[in-house]
Amino acid sequence: MINENPENLPAQSPAGPVSAEEHIPPPEPAAPPHWIETLLRIGLGEEILRIGTHLMVIVAIVLVVILAPSFFPAAPEPLAAQSALAAGGTPTPMAGAAPLPANEPAYPGIFRRAMIHTIIPTRPRTEIVKYTVVQGDTLFGIAEKFGLKPQTILWGNYNVLLDNPHSLQPGQELTILPVDGTYYEWHAGDGLNGVAKYFGVTPEVIINYPGNHLNPAEIGDYAAPNIKPGTKLIIPGGKREFVSWSAPLGVTRDNPASARVLGPGACDPVSGGAVGYGNFVWPAANHYLSGFDYSPESNHWGIDIAGHEGMGVFAVDAGVVVYAGWNEYGYGNMIILDHGNGWQSLYAHLSAIYVSCGQSVGQGDAIGAIGNTGRSSGAHLHFELMTPSYKPNPWDFLPPP
Repeated sequence: MINENPENLPAQSPAGPVSAEEHIPPPEPAAPPHWIETLLRIGLGEEILRIGTHLMVIVAIVLVVILAPSFFPAAPEPLAAQSALAAGGTPTPMAGAAPLPANEPAYPGIFRRAMIHTIIPTRPRTEIVKYTVVQGDTLFGIAEKFGLKPQTILWGNYNVLLDNPHSLQPGQELTILPVDGTYYEWHAGDGLNGVAKYFGVTPEVIINYPGNHLNPAEIGDYAAPNIKPGTKLIIPGGKREFVSWSAPLGVTRDNPASARVLGPGACDPVSGGAVGYGNFVWPAANHYLSGFDYSPESNHWGIDIAGHEGMGVFAVDAGVVVYAGWNEYGYGNMIILDHGNGWQSLYAHLSAIYVSCGQSVGQGDAIGAIGNTGRSSGAHLHFELMTPSYKPNPWDFLPPP
């Protein structure tokens, strides 16, 4: 047989020659280590893989934290630099460092926000305003509302209130002065020196107050100033005595006629009668206020004790009735007792009177009923204590509430 492949070359496949690489078998995959194979066999492979992944994440975070300072250098400490300069050190400029612009801060900070709305402080008022009294208003409440003293409200409205806090009624229009003081209508023949002295100020206080609109250059002689009669003037800081509307002092059983100016309730002289003990009980069941407190500076010389109309009024001490009836000055129905020992007591705005002139009463006896008569803005008992020379604060002599 003839040898058709004399050079003993590899046989060719029908598709072409076969390379030597096709005869090298592929390498078999390496077997996993024995300990991994054991873990896989018992079912812990996935758990180990999960734990390993978590550990790699933790290691990566730690590396970032450690390497971060090298990528983000710390900002310079201005306080330390300032301390060094204060100690006498000289700052050394860094080579190649560009100077900071003069109009920009060296370091970023907290900047104030631009405010669109600006709060403008309240400017002092110099002009008079009008106020209409509403239900529930009191002299003290109105004064507080306008930042004034109660007496300023009275002094600015004598024609309406007659210096009587109880004259306040809803619907009244009050003149509200811009400052504490008095209000005066100029009359023909008035002199600046005399008017100023009466109110306890100097002429310049009246002339220079902006609300009076007076021109100092046109005033002329203070004795006969160029001020038109009828001009209303604000007297800043001015004061005057109140026109008395309350009961006079010294209404005793020996001289009850001193109370005749108060109205038809005045009595005739009385001889004898009950004498008080010199200590007092409360004149009403309630022992708290419902209205004005004792306030001589606002011409209120008693206390307004709370109570409903018809509640009893009691004698604070034994004594004799020296006034029982209507009062023309705003007290309404009123009783005055003389206790025969230098004390008198007064009970006003009563709805009923249970006693009569000259009658002796004992301490704690019912003498009338709480009401709302006279100049009163609601049922209460107006109560006063009196001596021959003064009207003291009842709180100082009544038992503790």
